[in-house]
Amino acid sequence: MPEDLPLYFDGTLVKVMSKLSTKNQVTIPVEVLRAAGLTAGDDVVIRASGSGRIEIERADDLIKRFAGTLPAGTYPPGYLTDVRDEWRR
Repeated sequence: MPEDLPLYFDGTLVKVMSKLSTKNQVTIPVEVLRAAGLTAGDDVVIRASGSGRIEIERADDLIKRFAGTLPAGTYPPGYLTDVRDEWRR
């Protein structure tokens, strides 16, 4: 497949070919970032999601998805306050 061939799904640009460098770096085309709603400076989580497949997700989206999902009583009273105090030291 030619490197400059954009791919579309339902009329939306989803991928433009890029190449992995010898330093294991890849440039993500701006069109793909825009389509994903990502901008420079966003904190992202990167994970392998199968053979030859990598996913990038904005970190804020993960917080929104999982915040408040643990049932009450998961941690003993005061535990999280103690842990947060450790971070401040």
